[in-house]
Amino acid sequence: MVMGLCLLVYSRVQRALRQYLKRGSQTIQNQLGKPTATPTLRWVFQCFMSIHLLTLASLKQISNLSEQRCWIIQFFGAPCGKYYLLW
Repeated sequence: MVMGLCLLVYSRVQRALRQYLKRGSQTIQNQLGKPTATPTLRWVFQCFMSIHLLTLASLKQISNLSEQRCWIIQFFGAPCGKYYLLW
């Protein structure tokens, strides 16, 4: 039951991302560096694997946040932007 729910959420988020990209005629880079409007959510998750939250003297910073990753974050809205300390 839990696995089915996870697959449902995964497919809904992937579909929403693809629709958003299609609606705005936007693309993101795939694994080969070519623009695509139909990325897999697995690839998007892999893009974010190397991002880390650093806390030094109660000051939070995000490391390895590239322009491409910031570009992808904008498609997920304000809550995701707040999570990565962008807004």
